[in-house]
Amino acid sequence: MRVIGMMSGTSFDAIDAVAADIGVADDAVVIRLLGMISAPYPDDVVADLVAALPPAPVTMAAVCSLDTRIGQAFAAVAADAVDDLAAGAADLIVCHGQTVFHWVEGDAVRGTLQLGQPAWIAERTGLPVVSDLRSRDVAAHGQGAPLVSLLDVWWLRSRPGLPVALNLGGIANLTVGIGTDRPTAFDVGPANALIDAAIREFSGGRQSFDADGAAAHRGQVSPALLADLLADSYYRRPAPKTTGKELFGFDYLRRALAPYPDLHTDDVLATLTELTARTVADAVLAAGATEVIASGGGTRNPTLMARLARAFPGVALRTSDELGLPSGAKEGLAFALLGFLTVHGWPGTVASCTGADHPSVLGSITPGRVPLPPTGSEPPPALLRLE
Repeated sequence: MRVIGMMSGTSFDAIDAVAADIGVADDAVVIRLLGMISAPYPDDVVADLVAALPPAPVTMAAVCSLDTRIGQAFAAVAADAVDDLAAGAADLIVCHGQTVFHWVEGDAVRGTLQLGQPAWIAERTGLPVVSDLRSRDVAAHGQGAPLVSLLDVWWLRSRPGLPVALNLGGIANLTVGIGTDRPTAFDVGPANALIDAAIREFSGGRQSFDADGAAAHRGQVSPALLADLLADSYYRRPAPKTTGKELFGFDYLRRALAPYPDLHTDDVLATLTELTARTVADAVLAAGATEVIASGGGTRNPTLMARLARAFPGVALRTSDELGLPSGAKEGLAFALLGFLTVHGWPGTVASCTGADHPSVLGSITPGRVPLPPTGSEPPPALLRLE
């Protein structure tokens, strides 16, 4: 089956689309990656997304507008992916949409909201769309994230030692215990979220990220600010746990920086980068990891990667690219895999990773103009192999 997986992370800097041929051989899912494209959101969509983030008040009219415009933006990228990556012959599109709120109370996730109406994708491409992939796991008392943990477990379980998968998006998340009978996954805390928020704040919106970690590299860590940030109770909560910009967003950053009005921008960014490195390292070392396989946009930040390497000496740090899976394509590929499992009627979660009562078949299907191809009734696979 030729599947296109689409997502935009908590940094909402771009929409990614990954195309792959996915099938089953023996007890393994076999994936052949065809390629990836990425396109930025329209500027007005980004501006309205930023304006709608908590704790800002938002109207239902604004939510409806964003749901439509995000769906249209995804539809445009999907059409390009079908033509350019899948040679016009895709069978299925899987759309994660844009997370705008993850409702957490204490240790429990009560709900999650991703915008991007899938009907626009189905109408534009004529293909069936799997969307709303997190809600079913939440309904089963799971965290609804990190859903990439299933790919991590299937892909890396045969590696020696104790591998840990790390994703550095807006939020940093880990999959640990890979190869055991109870792997666990959780959001560590901010990866790029606070760094990006600081850049937007200090540049008046002219910049959206610390390119190559250059500003953080120039700056000096503020021990006092770092201590304040590390005191947040989120880091001491047990896994599985999830978070997002509803906690680690603009308002959080402004409150944290209020006692430090004279701190230089570069020093703020150095401190925020050190926060990510320190919190990830604490979790990696607690897991007894022998290697860390990193992916996500943060792997393109050499300052962050250097700080991570220093924070857990003796633990190998490598990117997923070194193992044959392009870092930027990993999450899109993970959602392509989950949609493939959905249309086969197979669960797309590892219950111990999300904290759910049981594994669940994920998502909702929006029909296209042609039916899905027959999928058969084979037993679900348990491994993943890249070709």
